[in-house]
Amino acid sequence: MRTLRSLMLAAALAVALAVTGFAASPLPSAYAKYAAGPTKILPLQRAFPLDELVELSELRARDRVRHARILLGGGRQSSVGGVVDFPVQGSSDPYLVGLYFTKVKLGSPPTEFNVQIDTGSDILWVTCSSCSNCPHSSGLGIDLHFFDAPGSLTAGSVTCSDPICSSVFQTTAAQCSENNQCGYSFRYGDGSGTSGYYMTDTFYFDAILGESLVANSSAPIVFGCSTYQSGDLTKSDKAVDGIFGFGKGKLSVVSQLSSRGITPPVFSHCLKGDGSGGGVFVLGEILVPGMVYSPLVPSQPHYNLNLLSIGVNGQMLPLDAAVFEASNTRGTIVDTGTTLTYLVKEAYDLFLNAISNSVSQLVTPIISNGEQCYLVSTSISDMFPSVSLNFAGGASMMLRPQDYLFHYGIYDGASMWCIGFQKAPEEQTILGDLVLKDKVFVYDLARQRIGWANYDCKCNHRVMFNVCECIDNFRKGYCKLRAAMFEHLNKRHTHTIIL
Repeated sequence: MRTLRSLMLAAALAVALAVTGFAASPLPSAYAKYAAGPTKILPLQRAFPLDELVELSELRARDRVRHARILLGGGRQSSVGGVVDFPVQGSSDPYLVGLYFTKVKLGSPPTEFNVQIDTGSDILWVTCSSCSNCPHSSGLGIDLHFFDAPGSLTAGSVTCSDPICSSVFQTTAAQCSENNQCGYSFRYGDGSGTSGYYMTDTFYFDAILGESLVANSSAPIVFGCSTYQSGDLTKSDKAVDGIFGFGKGKLSVVSQLSSRGITPPVFSHCLKGDGSGGGVFVLGEILVPGMVYSPLVPSQPHYNLNLLSIGVNGQMLPLDAAVFEASNTRGTIVDTGTTLTYLVKEAYDLFLNAISNSVSQLVTPIISNGEQCYLVSTSISDMFPSVSLNFAGGASMMLRPQDYLFHYGIYDGASMWCIGFQKAPEEQTILGDLVLKDKVFVYDLARQRIGWANYDCKCNHRVMFNVCECIDNFRKGYCKLRAAMFEHLNKRHTHTIIL
């Protein structure tokens, strides 16, 4: 009986590898160990129970997804090769949420985790069940979960001798534990930190393969299991289950999946700024009218752009472009893990003075808690100047007042708006969610460039293969893109997602 079970499991694994394409080429060492580890019996269930009546249309729909998975793969490793989308929650408002997060599923059986979206770091990590000082509740109204490595049928460890544990693969120094597990420890810009060890396990996602076809897909990935946290990560008010790093490192999920042909070497996001926030994050390329691109600065660990100048109300600030030049400690970084935006000190004071000198006389300047604020009785759109951030390649990012101000509350019957640009404590300019919101951003890793365009991210999208119509459906409060193309009903523009 044991021999029969082993043969059945081997046959099932062979079929799975043929369908997903992983049998086409050897896996990296960590994945190979993961696949060749101790035999674990995976319980199988029928998709449609025998005692339930199933419509023929349901069976056809299920078969179409499977056929697309087989035909598109053809036995190659690029069997999925589709767009993957992650619905986003959260907002850029520091007094509401101050971060954007999405959901991921890991393990067998799969567990769902809420993780912050962060283009400023590389690693996907979630809280481990063995963490003693990690939050157990969240002020964001979400349930927190812990990754239970012993309870996952497909979990595997990464040993210290594995190439993945070398500095070639990661931007932080590897640590070796007494039980030969590859560990990590790193700090974020806000002073918080996490440490733990690397794991391999199944990562689940929906791949958009073609006309109305969404395949429930999965792939083994390496991720971090956090056993210790410090700083703001230990606080419950805005606690999440972990951080989803989309950096340039080889251990970021986008790098792991694209290097195996599972997803394209490009990702995009559209973060809603007003109201309840939300948005969409896509492993794929979104193209909208008016996209402009600026080349990434080479040989930098983050998404660095060459910022050349800043304009306020059409007038360039008297700045030497050298203050923005990229180096190991300087430059301009695009970072969804940062809420506000930070200017180097040479630019900050000039920017602040230019805004104050350009506001309408109907605006009352006021200092609140050491911050420059303004009392406004009408819409800020007509009271404050426009701002342009001008980058290499002729690409400019046009900012509305709400892209550099944040609403602080009501004071003496007027709305108080405060400058959301802060003086950078270091020599790096960081573009955070305040300016990234209400725009489509595309990180084109193949062409080494970042593109953007202003866009209304608050619409939900009903998606088909060619057309996704932007409809007035606010039940979920975030955008969802699941296709190759979509059409905005109000503006009748066509926007493309490249498969």
